[in-house]
Amino acid sequence: MNKNILIISPYDARSHRQWREGIAAEFPQITFTVVTLPPRYFAWRHRGNSLTLAFDTRLDQHFDLILATSMTDLSALKGMKPRLADIPTILYFHENQFAYPEANADQGQLERQLTSIYSAITADHLVFNSAYNRKTFLEGTGVLLKKMPDHVPQGIMNILSDKAKVLPVPLNDDIYQIEQRKDQFSVVWNHRWEYDKGLRELQEIIKSLLLADIDFVFHLIGQQFRRSPEIMQENIDILGEHAGKIGFIESRAAYLALLASSHIVLSTAAHEFQGLAVLEAVACGCVPVVPHRLVYPELFREEYCYQDTSDAVERLISHAGQSAPDISHLSWRAQRPAWQKLFDLPL
Repeated sequence: MNKNILIISPYDARSHRQWREGIAAEFPQITFTVVTLPPRYFAWRHRGNSLTLAFDTRLDQHFDLILATSMTDLSALKGMKPRLADIPTILYFHENQFAYPEANADQGQLERQLTSIYSAITADHLVFNSAYNRKTFLEGTGVLLKKMPDHVPQGIMNILSDKAKVLPVPLNDDIYQIEQRKDQFSVVWNHRWEYDKGLRELQEIIKSLLLADIDFVFHLIGQQFRRSPEIMQENIDILGEHAGKIGFIESRAAYLALLASSHIVLSTAAHEFQGLAVLEAVACGCVPVVPHRLVYPELFREEYCYQDTSDAVERLISHAGQSAPDISHLSWRAQRPAWQKLFDLPL
């Protein structure tokens, strides 16, 4: 029997789009109805998506299963759209609202955290893209519930833990087929140009690398927004003649080719739940140099995880010429059976 699955992505960022497009491509025998909202106005979108989606007629047909990202205000949506109430639902966590850097906290964070708990309780299964993501969500939920002054229901943590599992966003198989051509020593930093990606730490590493008196090219690429942090222009200026490709690369083929020509992929992130950008670079042959925090110790052995900026520079230099670790277990070819099993669950 052909299943009809509703995919809801109410903040359809690039990684979320890659996830849902990969699923649709890997399971052509399933009919997917995909409902998305643009990735802008984060606070409004997070709290208002259920109001928008409740009046979307695409949600009026019959579905066997709902696969929604954790940005979905699931409890409110099912309340306002009663025909969805009894449909089995999987809530997929690309991120959670508890593990953001303190500098990114705002007045609406508490409300978003509570909303995510409501959605998690409403869903039949919770799937996280990393063990770090699951751990920080459950720990954050426990801390928040302890802050509630009274009338906290018993057993919530057990309910959430029992239905939580880890299933990463798989890497597209074509990424493993890119020809690797590496000439001049090059480092690539391929993250969003935002402060939660460790821009000050990035600058310290660049300055220290320049003092090492080696020949290198440093690519600063990744998604940019209307207001890019001024420190990124500072970083470009500091690099000078060592600056390689700068800014967002629109063509995916060109992007992958650049990764395949680079020796090292560097992360300075203070906020990362799976690290898809780093993983794609490693799949293209880059050796990872990543902080010993967040999801990274879960992904890579200690030899790839630095403790501080001086340690990062030492590893950037010492890892040049080494082979990238094998992460083929994160490809769609390897992960597809687990996703098939998820869709076949008796929900």
